[in-house]
Amino acid sequence: MKAATVSVIGRPSAGKSTIVNTITGMKVSITSPTPQTTRNKIRGIYTDQRGQLVFTDTPGYHLSDKEINRRMQDVTVSSLSDSDMILYMLDGTRTPGKEEEAIAELVKKAGVPVVAVVNKADVLSDERKSEAEAFLRAHFPSSAILVASASKDEGIDEVLIELFRLAPEGEMMYDESTYTDQDLEFRVSEIIREKTISSLSDEMPHVIYVEVEDMEYDENSREVWIRAVINVEREGQKGMIVGKGGTNIRRIRKESFTEIRRIFPGSKLNLDLRVKADPKWRKSGKVLSRIFR
Repeated sequence: MKAATVSVIGRPSAGKSTIVNTITGMKVSITSPTPQTTRNKIRGIYTDQRGQLVFTDTPGYHLSDKEINRRMQDVTVSSLSDSDMILYMLDGTRTPGKEEEAIAELVKKAGVPVVAVVNKADVLSDERKSEAEAFLRAHFPSSAILVASASKDEGIDEVLIELFRLAPEGEMMYDESTYTDQDLEFRVSEIIREKTISSLSDEMPHVIYVEVEDMEYDENSREVWIRAVINVEREGQKGMIVGKGGTNIRRIRKESFTEIRRIFPGSKLNLDLRVKADPKWRKSGKVLSRIFR
């Protein structure tokens, strides 16, 4: 029996969340075309007859001095030091640059086995693929260099084979039916955030955070009550979330409701969504400490 913790690292939008969701076969991390959608360590758990791999999806590593970006950098770095292995995702559609070099150096300093993956193989030209593989070989000459498409579930079996090969022997850390260890409030808030940012563009997704203010469950009636707040930075941004005549907030609630209900099968769900302005929250240490768990 093999058992290991695996940190998944890469630049924003490299496919880290997608590969964790694909491997676990469940919606563990929210996904979006918007870079840096993931803000926290998200654990996805995969178990089969070979053993158990506990993946930690980390925020995309982005070089920036902004407080919120520094917090995400800290989340990523701390994850590397806590893991048995690293799954390094490289977006093959982008030429490796300064950020990729910084990530590669972080990974090497961690001193643990590395499996490197050139992702998005389904849309790669031969030239881009060769360029990405050459970059990884130069930095990780003794590591396996694989090519995959996380979104198409191509090459994922090979990634798992290599990870289990490197994993140490050990007992399972979680029950075999468990696919994530996130608490319910966090999962609900992430679903609402995903549905909110999916309709927004430019910088708007980055000015949003979601908090579940109240969650109650009645065992007798099997009813669930959830009250959550979508926070933005300015009063003027609230209208963009609500939409003309409330059309957008109704869509967000409907899509969130559908997905949250899967967490509470057989229960009646009551979901109340509100929008508030929390000025300059991205510079507030108090707020950021609540968000970055």
